Amino acid sequence: MAQKIDSQLQLIYQTGVDGEGNSVFKTQRYNNVKPEATNDQVMTVAQALSNLCDHALSEAVRQDDTLLVGDQN
Repeated sequence: MAQKIDSQLQLIYQTGVDGEGNSVFKTQRYNNVKPEATNDQVMTVAQALSNLCDHALSEAVRQDDTLLVGDQN
């Protein structure tokens, strides 16, 4: 049985454009997101955190690590 063991949230902000007109992005990573948190709960936190930033949120990405085989104590 697979078990989600770790989760991370990445918030990606567009911070401006470079000299060639390409978008410039900044990523903030938050580790130790509770694996049992729902995607809706994580998105609520992402929106709250983005409200504290001066730049517009471009993407919110959740990355999960799942244990497929091993000791699942």
